Amino acid sequence: MIFKLPELGEAVQEAELVAWRVNVGDVVRRGQPLMEVMTDKATMEVPAPFEGRITALKASPGHRVAVGEGVLSYQAVDTPTPVAQAAPVAPSARTETLSRTDAPPVVEVAHAAEPPPSNGTNRASTAPPPRPTASPSSPRKQAAPVVRRLARELGLDLDAIPASKTAEGIDRVRLEDLARVLRERAGAVAGSFPSGEPPVAKRDAAAVSSKARGGPAKRNEFGEPGQVIPYIGLRRKIGDRMVEAKRTIPHASYVEECDLTALVALRSQIKEAMIQRGVRLTYTPFIIKAVARALIDVPIMNATLDETAGRITLHNERHVGVAVSAPSGLVVPVLRHADRRPLPALCRDLERLSRAVRDGSITREDLTGGTFTVTSIGNIGGLFTAPILNIPQVGILGVGRIVRRPVYDDQDRIRPADLVYLSITFDHRVVDGAAAAEFGNAVVRHLSEPTLLLTEFDEPSRV
Repeated sequence: MIFKLPELGEAVQEAELVAWRVNVGDVVRRGQPLMEVMTDKATMEVPAPFEGRITALKASPGHRVAVGEGVLSYQAVDTPTPVAQAAPVAPSARTETLSRTDAPPVVEVAHAAEPPPSNGTNRASTAPPPRPTASPSSPRKQAAPVVRRLARELGLDLDAIPASKTAEGIDRVRLEDLARVLRERAGAVAGSFPSGEPPVAKRDAAAVSSKARGGPAKRNEFGEPGQVIPYIGLRRKIGDRMVEAKRTIPHASYVEECDLTALVALRSQIKEAMIQRGVRLTYTPFIIKAVARALIDVPIMNATLDETAGRITLHNERHVGVAVSAPSGLVVPVLRHADRRPLPALCRDLERLSRAVRDGSITREDLTGGTFTVTSIGNIGGLFTAPILNIPQVGILGVGRIVRRPVYDDQDRIRPADLVYLSITFDHRVVDGAAAAEFGNAVVRHLSEPTLLLTEFDEPSRV
């Protein structure tokens, strides 16, 4: 008897055989997985609608099988009447992958630009200075709810922050007052060490340098000499996307240098307070937030192209995808409404999605709907990259390694600076070079004022 590939979903005409779950001679029971297949929409296991002994397998992993095509033969065991074929198991969260139209970008890199987290050995040296407290008799200062919430997130005593005077002469703490205090504290931390560099930044830079230039990669992480790897499943899907993007899109790139000195100092200042609130603060959420705000400044970068319909759509929402390296290949989960999400929430979202990618529990909903993509080589090494576009998006940002170098300030004095290269790849059919350059300038501008990225309000700042 011949078992034919059943219908796998609406409009699905074929599937790629990823792996067999049975061998010739096996006796299978009804409902037992026979094979794993990948369609443009999902990866799923196909269960046996029969009980019997497998006598032949008619396709090899990597072979594309049409719906209705015979894939194996079997001999029925104690089944006097034929049983209708069962529908394939619905894709689970662990086996689901992204559709062809939402496949990941094609630069195989890790997901974060940040150095490894501190091991906590120097927590005392990086903890924020003691906060003065207001006297019991002093009145509580006025502040908007968003300011109070942000102060709590950052571990700041609102009553100890110098407030602005309103037109009525009332002390009211504003967002700019929080930003000023954070800048002052970040400067105090940076200036309290002989090199002008926080210990955390030193350890992080050393860790990045060691990881990028040091010992060999983990065994088996990038294959073994003489190994033959099947070009199937997600790896081939990524390859198909690479070829499609490079063949059909005129890629152009723009590289900008960005000074992250203020961001490095700010992260060092507030990282411990964030950890105490269950938030692992890395550089990546700051970059995502800056990108999301720059997409407001330059809307053409937040677009998708439908060449068949002859339509360029500039999206109202900023849904930023972040490339995450997984054992099966590169996957791009999407951080929705990145411009409106508070930074601590972005940190939690990114950590949750990255964990889901690596343990296989990511869902298709988490992988679709992106309007722009960020990818990074920063925690591996390399100054910059030229990433390939994630069709149908028209822009992608590549983040390099943060490097400390001497630079000249406005008064021609040499100072240390934490620098990173940002490389923007864009679809030249949709985006002109001037727009890409303005977008790069906007990202740099937002990253140069990292305290303003801590707010969730997002006013367009087009210039």
